[in-house]
Amino acid sequence: MDSCLLFSGNSNIELSKKIAKYLNKELSSINIYRFKDSEICVKIEENIRGKDVFIIQSTCMPVNENLMELLITLDALRRASPRRITAVIPYYGYARQDRKDQPRVPITAKLVANLLVTAGANRILTIDLHAPQIQGFFDIPVDHLFAAPVIIKYLKEKNFKKPVIVAPDVGSVKMARAFAKRLPGDLAIVDKRRESPEKVEMVHVIGDVKGCEAIIVDDLISTGGTMVEAANALLNNGAEVVYGCCTHAVLAGDAIEKLTNSKLKEIIITDTIPQTNLPSKFTILTVSELLGEAIKSIHLETTVSKLFI
Repeated sequence: MDSCLLFSGNSNIELSKKIAKYLNKELSSINIYRFKDSEICVKIEENIRGKDVFIIQSTCMPVNENLMELLITLDALRRASPRRITAVIPYYGYARQDRKDQPRVPITAKLVANLLVTAGANRILTIDLHAPQIQGFFDIPVDHLFAAPVIIKYLKEKNFKKPVIVAPDVGSVKMARAFAKRLPGDLAIVDKRRESPEKVEMVHVIGDVKGCEAIIVDDLISTGGTMVEAANALLNNGAEVVYGCCTHAVLAGDAIEKLTNSKLKEIIITDTIPQTNLPSKFTILTVSELLGEAIKSIHLETTVSKLFI
């Protein structure tokens, strides 16, 4: 791993440090600063010519700031002649804009993919894309990992008696099925109808959850509305207790307060997006070992598929 260099952007420094510690390496030196008019400037502080470079940066809030910082860093790295640049993006922002669902709207997930490649990325490493087909937006290799093994390991330690994995909407069924197979447990679906971009109405539960420990799984929690309404629907249908799990805790607006005051017993998230001072109802699991193993496999050119669920 001597020719492997790890760099970190400012969006999730703690995760980057954990990855470096797992790999028994130090983060390489990089200076990211702002001019007085807020323009971003990047200087790579060491020689990277011919090296295998990894830049770790989640494009979470503030999304545009972190995305622009990643693009400028990629350009700085590319101009320093490394052997390969891998953009490690634990949380890929703009992933929800992956198609034209109405007239005259952008496909921003594709735009971001184009920008990353143009800036200099030779490879992408990410976790739980909101839409897996986003991999096809890239003309470079994409290693798409899943946080499920990390979350399932934690859930197994709880020794549930009668677990039911719940998809909060149709789009999460595949993810929920993978959880149900590995935990193991039965599968249920909450039929969701969205009244507006910010308001969700739950219609009914498909599957038997009576007397069960219901575990809602999703790739991200944004405003928290879907998770809270799904929990209410499950309890109204006889679930004994409800847990919420997600990979990316965006937690926009009043989501933290909404989830804390909800009937969810516990909300299990990962550190793809940095969090501080969350209430005790939240449990944060780290994906540093998962990403560390993937980085090692990419650098040594061994299989990454062993990490897939």
